[in-house]
Amino acid sequence: MFSKILIANRGEIACRVIRTCRSLAVRTVAVHSDIDAHALHVEMADEAYAIGGPRPADSYLRGDKIIEVAKACGAEAIHPGYGFLSENETFARAVEKAGLVFIGPTPEAIEKMGLKDRAKAIMEKAGVPVVPGYHGEKQEDAFLAEQAKKVGFPLLVKAVAGGGGKGMRLVTKASEFAEQLAAARREAKNAFGDDRVLLERFVQGPHHIEFQVFGDTHGHYVHLFERECSIQRRHQKVLEETPSPYLDDEMREKMGEAAVAAARAIQYRGAGTIEFIAGEDRQFFFMEMNTRLQVEHPITEMITGEDLVEWQLRVAAGEPLPLKQSEILSGGHAIEVRLCAESPANQFLPETGTIGVFRVPHDTAEEGHEHHGHADVRLDTGVRQGDEVSVFYDPMIAKLVVWGDDRNEAARRMAGALSETQILGVKTNLAFLERVVRHPAFLAGETDTGFIERHRADLLPSASEVPLEALVAAAARVFLDEQQARADAPSSPWNDTGGWRLNLPALRKMEFRSPSPLGEGRGEGQFIIEAVMHPGHAEVTVAGKSHRVVLGPSDHDRLQIGLDDETYFAQVVRLGDKLTAVVPAGRHELELVDPFHYEPADALPDARLTALMPGRVVKLMAKAGDTVKKGQSLLILEAMKMEHTITSPRDGVIERVAFQENQLVPADAVLFAFREA
Repeated sequence: MFSKILIANRGEIACRVIRTCRSLAVRTVAVHSDIDAHALHVEMADEAYAIGGPRPADSYLRGDKIIEVAKACGAEAIHPGYGFLSENETFARAVEKAGLVFIGPTPEAIEKMGLKDRAKAIMEKAGVPVVPGYHGEKQEDAFLAEQAKKVGFPLLVKAVAGGGGKGMRLVTKASEFAEQLAAARREAKNAFGDDRVLLERFVQGPHHIEFQVFGDTHGHYVHLFERECSIQRRHQKVLEETPSPYLDDEMREKMGEAAVAAARAIQYRGAGTIEFIAGEDRQFFFMEMNTRLQVEHPITEMITGEDLVEWQLRVAAGEPLPLKQSEILSGGHAIEVRLCAESPANQFLPETGTIGVFRVPHDTAEEGHEHHGHADVRLDTGVRQGDEVSVFYDPMIAKLVVWGDDRNEAARRMAGALSETQILGVKTNLAFLERVVRHPAFLAGETDTGFIERHRADLLPSASEVPLEALVAAAARVFLDEQQARADAPSSPWNDTGGWRLNLPALRKMEFRSPSPLGEGRGEGQFIIEAVMHPGHAEVTVAGKSHRVVLGPSDHDRLQIGLDDETYFAQVVRLGDKLTAVVPAGRHELELVDPFHYEPADALPDARLTALMPGRVVKLMAKAGDTVKKGQSLLILEAMKMEHTITSPRDGVIERVAFQENQLVPADAVLFAFREA
């Protein structure tokens, strides 16, 4: 076993590797960009070294600098994590040339699987089923258009060097092909430096099922069962589980055998994932191989009780695989969700900001290798309360993982764990994830890749749908905060919010807003609550109807509320004027309206178009003086590794263009100003 390794990554995966190394008494070396100098992975490591600026190209993608640090500090090996340099054969070769061990596959294996067209040819030769399509070298647009007609629509345009949904476009008809091809090429070039694409038939009713494989240097190959990863947005995974509710024993055995055959075909070393797509006809096809550890590896650890990072280290150190195929057992069911800084109702666009509140479930395992023998709920994260979610890196905040005896128990445990999780200061997908795991279709196992779109109305309700219980709970939290403020500074007139009136009961009026992700005034819910204070209770009026409210004992953020004949518990977390109320009906985000706040309105509706997130201008498609129509594409913004097309909110004439191509755009900055045509 190694005595010291360097981790060429950041965030959650760097912390995850460090935890296993601690258990094995292996010293760890962290590297960090300038803005990550005080990050959690830096704090956890035994040593840490700065390697450059905040852009990945200036730091975490600087393979030469990373190798230089590893040699200088006496590290024997480099663990690449996932993302960044983890599937870069040039880096892997450079590591080995420097006399260090690359904790991953051989450079040759990475190269063979790195290009999707070559990988499919190898798999076909090995007898692994492959999706029909075009995987050739000719890349002229007109030729690809002809090939697309032969493959048939719908089809996927996919970056040859792609992954993570980048450089991928669904084309439903021939007239869309040229535009979607150009978009896929542009995104692929930006993400991978390679704009070549392949074409694949779009499998109907698809399930995304992957098998965890492992190989060693002694000729042994195994799989550690499957993971279902079909619930996706923007071609990126949201929720993963194992075992797959879609597979039966016969199909699982066939896919497992194909996965091992794929690993053996390239003499694979270390941890890898064979990704399959299975259609509604129950045929399955090889899609790609990820030559690294996957984000969702914890669910495999939960059902097998094995530490996959430890397996990686042992294999890289020359040891044989810890277990034979017949010795790898699984039990129970595990589910993982990705807690991300993003706005689900606004096409899951990424968000940035400072995490002002970060509360995790009670009895959560913080060790990276806990499983059902120790804890049934696990949180893998690389951030703490007070950390910033930056535009430069992936928006994932944490992974929440649960284990249960069966799928129903795991789903209940996940719903409970999510309800105990609180994140404020940046928009997240928490409420969305709760709706997913509680949805009847999810509980029934109907989890193909169309799940989110099919149930969009249930998973993304309008801002106006806030139940009375959540409004009362939020008002109660504000009232209790005001009481505490009066107790802390009784002489201050600014804390006197008791609502005293001459010869009348005290009245307290509050206004809440359920913010719309589309911007102020666009689909928001507005709620006014009036509370008349009486000894021992309050008479609360909402939407013209009165209710009797009694507050029971409160414990930090947990409130006991009597509402008419009902008693319920609510968890209400507050950060300034932002509140999150978790009640039996679900999670609801609210904003306390300041009655003295003034914000001037534009002379025209939608007179300004602002950036919903920070990013870089990739392409500008309109200029000052242009007459534009509502919905017309104006600009392409790159944020957190993905492209986002910004469209005009109105008909009119562009009066001002605030940013040019390649400029960085801060969040909420004005992009365009309009005037009437």
